[in-house]
Order: sequence, then structure tokens, then C-alpha cells
Amino acid sequence: MIHHMKNNYSKIFLFGRVVLLALFVLLCLPAVPSHADIFKYVDEDGVIHLTNVPSNPKAKYVLIMKEKRILFSRKINVDSAAYDKIIRRAAGKFNLDVALIKAVIKAESNFNHQAISPKGAKGLMQLMPQTASALNVDDVFHPGDNIFGGARYLRYLLNLYRGDLTLALAAYNAGEGAVAKYNYNVPPYPETQNYVRRVLSFYESYSKS
Repeated sequence: MIHHMKNNYSKIFLFGRVVLLALFVLLCLPAVPSHADIFKYVDEDGVIHLTNVPSNPKAKYVLIMKEKRILFSRKINVDSAAYDKIIRRAAGKFNLDVALIKAVIKAESNFNHQAISPKGAKGLMQLMPQTASALNVDDVFHPGDNIFGGARYLRYLLNLYRGDLTLALAAYNAGEGAVAKYNYNVPPYPETQNYVRRVLSFYESYSKS
């Protein structure tokens, strides 16, 4: 019994040292634009794993450090009505609900047309460089180009997932590969799951207004 308790105390002590060491290393890293959530899980052998990509569907992840999410910009513009005309045109062209486009913009950039995420997504609808290139968006900071590009991508995703808005939003955030990897379900990434909930909440709000 005493030996068992000693083993438990040793594991707890070791776990504490591992987590403190990991946090110390992370806090001592130089400030850079890219950050990530840090998750922990313990496998069947009692080994502690730390990762910023919770990709094991069988693991029970615990968030131990939250990413500091920052949007960098040269000019702030948070007027949600400033782009209504462009949004209506894009909605009409790609057969989308105006409220849906506004909800995505709200979640992605809060209507800041010069927003840049730590991962490099840019503009109102936060298009990654490769996505913008595939959509023939020449200037990601141009409100019209960005909104039309993002709307085109949303329509493509909705067609791909046969109108399943939840999957389309998950793919918009995490990528089509991530959705396919998890058997066409929302990936178990907290960021993606929170993103889908936020957009749907904004969508409902804009639909009512």
C-alpha cells in the first residue's frame, strides 16, 4: 500500500515537473506572430504528451495553455454595415444568404478589412495566400475582392458537402483535409468547434436583424 502511494506521488511529482518545464520553455520563447494552443493527454502507459495539434481521436486532451489570438492591422474598420452593398452582390452571385457572409466576416476579422491573423490569413474573410491564389483574388485587402473570393469558397464548400453548413464552416476553418480525416465530421479541434458555434450564432443574429 505504501509502495503504491509512493508510485502515485512520484507520478504526480513527475507530471508537475513536466508541465512546469513545458510552460517555462513556452513562456521563454521569443514573441512571434505565430502561437498555438497547447494540449496534454496521458496515454495507457502513463506517458504524458504535449502537443499543439490534437490529432488523436482516442485521446482525452486537456487544454493547458491558450493561444494568444491577435489580429494585426494597419487600419481598423469595424463598421459592420460598411460592406453591405458588396456582400449583397456576392450573395446574389453565389446564391448565399447575406447573413451567412456577414457572420463569417464577423467571426474571421470583425469587419477589419486589413486584418492579418498569426497564421497569415488576410482580409475580411481571412483568406490564406494559397486559397486566395486558387480563387484568383489578386488583392486580399481589397474588400470587394476578398468578399467575392470568400463567398466563392463558401459556395464551393457548401456544394462539396451537399449543403451541410456545419461541415462547410469546419472546412473553411480547418481545411477540407481535416474534415475528411475525421470521416466528414467536425474535427475535434477546440478552435474549429468554437469557430463553427460562433459563426452559427452570428448567422442566427444577423438573420433576425
